[in-house]
Amino acid sequence: MTSQIKTVFLLALLSAIIIMLGGLMGGRTGVVLAFGLALIMNVGSYWYSDKIVLSMYKARELAPEEAPYLHKIVEELAHNAGIPKPRVCVVPEEAPNAFATGRNPENAVVAVTEGIMRLLSPEELRGVVAHEIGHIVNRDILIQTIAGVMGSAIVTLANIFQFTAIFGGGNRDEEGGGLNPIAAIAMALLAPMAAGLIQMAISRSREYLADDTGAELCGQPLALAGALNKLGMASGQIPMQEGNPSTEQMFIVTPMFAHGGMASLFSTHPPLEERIQRLREMAASRR
Repeated sequence: MTSQIKTVFLLALLSAIIIMLGGLMGGRTGVVLAFGLALIMNVGSYWYSDKIVLSMYKARELAPEEAPYLHKIVEELAHNAGIPKPRVCVVPEEAPNAFATGRNPENAVVAVTEGIMRLLSPEELRGVVAHEIGHIVNRDILIQTIAGVMGSAIVTLANIFQFTAIFGGGNRDEEGGGLNPIAAIAMALLAPMAAGLIQMAISRSREYLADDTGAELCGQPLALAGALNKLGMASGQIPMQEGNPSTEQMFIVTPMFAHGGMASLFSTHPPLEERIQRLREMAASRR
């Protein structure tokens, strides 16, 4: 199965989860409404997913005079990659992190948090930007953003379903069936978990590829490895304050919205130690 077919299949599964929740909440009517929601989200996310995510994290566009070095490295690395210079945004968060969004290279955005600009050296920041431009070049960002938006919808629907199951007795369709509250709550918990597994399947292999592409673009695999090491240590201490766990696959390292428990079981990122080791091996092979 090619990566394109696999991705389409996984996005279809996310849509199916939305439709399933709609059916459980509202019977046949719920299925129709949820199908319409899934269709609208797939189409709408193509055009507006970047705006949705940037708004979710209260990101604002940075003028060149506000961050001249950041703009310079984005322009340089975009030139190396053969794509137009992406827009540059900053997220008002102390948690050091970065992500890219946009439906294609012509409409791409590179977003960094305030914290990452203070934490990393210029060379390490360049490596992080190269990683994000690697996602743009490899055309990962549209799929990851759509998956994040749909994942957020699934979590919201599951929460609504859990509430209605407890206080409304679950779905009762024309035949008088319906889930009992315990089964409904179980479904409300399982749906986000399934969505997380699907997002993980979409995201993990793309992180390795973005690391490889980013290291080639910046020419300094060890700078990116050093950045990942610092970001990994900081993310466990300074979690993101805004946003939604369903969008975590968009970031260069797991944002750690929640610590331990179920959140750690469904990380959309491969282990940082493996990513760092691969970059060090890449650097060693160049000597």
